[in-house]
Amino acid sequence: MSDKDQNHHQNHHQNHHRPTQEEDDHISQEENPLSEESLPETVDEQDLYEELDEEQIREIIHEQRGKTKQTVDDSKPEGPPFPKWVFWLIAVFMVINLGAALPRIFSIPAIDFLQTSVTLLLDEEMQTYKQSIALVDTGNSKGTGFSVHPEGYVITNHHVIEDREQLWVYINEKGPYSAEVTHTYEAIDLAVLDLEGDDFPYLEVNQQPEDVTNQPIYFIGNPLRFSGIANEGTVIGKTDAVSIDVEAYMLDAPVYKGNSGSPVITENGQVIGVIYATKEDPDHGRIGLAVPIEALLEQTGDTILPKINEHSDEEQSNRE
Repeated sequence: MSDKDQNHHQNHHQNHHRPTQEEDDHISQEENPLSEESLPETVDEQDLYEELDEEQIREIIHEQRGKTKQTVDDSKPEGPPFPKWVFWLIAVFMVINLGAALPRIFSIPAIDFLQTSVTLLLDEEMQTYKQSIALVDTGNSKGTGFSVHPEGYVITNHHVIEDREQLWVYINEKGPYSAEVTHTYEAIDLAVLDLEGDDFPYLEVNQQPEDVTNQPIYFIGNPLRFSGIANEGTVIGKTDAVSIDVEAYMLDAPVYKGNSGSPVITENGQVIGVIYATKEDPDHGRIGLAVPIEALLEQTGDTILPKINEHSDEEQSNRE
């Protein structure tokens, strides 16, 4: 594994401008007509939604029960006993009050996609793909990555690891693994990580560029602080991108914060792209954007890429 020990940091186009959130906020539908040029991309740098686990739900229910009891106690008259119907009226009011707060935490579409994931992951192949999905924790944000080699090479977005305070990776429900950023490609918003260890599950990378317009795809990631969520969509086509130097795949798919770094997988199980952003489209609404995987494979002068290519060639030969 001498190739892995070489630390090649290649940052192409150092002066390449990427839109800031402030710039995106200045673009409104009133100021600009809905067109591909005027609609901003939103880079999924951080999760904006909090996950409610079972313990948090229990705490909320317990808190609401306490508030209800306290309200009842404070309202008890010194004379006749407190009517039970008033207690239940207050309890119903508190439940409605709690329900009104939930939409501020989750949107309905964001909840619906969990059911889709459950259905998709009933398939054995999807379960196999999921084993190669990584959770990339940088200390101040979390994103997605995926393994492409049994020796622990993981691909993710450059913006996921750009401002890292630390770097820990969880994969196949194991970890954390310490990781080193071995290659960065800011111009296409991709990075390669090297995990300590070996014998990792991995996904096959498609090395034969082809027209995938209107083809169904799958992607697995860690959106909204959930882990290992599978979803599906369709490749609409390609579009000129604002924040990367190549054309991006447009995905008619439910992409959320935290999906940055998710692999776009074809029906034959090969990775053709890496999700990096979302965009409002006049015809399809909110769509996902993905960096074509060939943009990474076309990079030259790196030790990791020939190794990935060689391994993928071996896999293809074994299938034949």
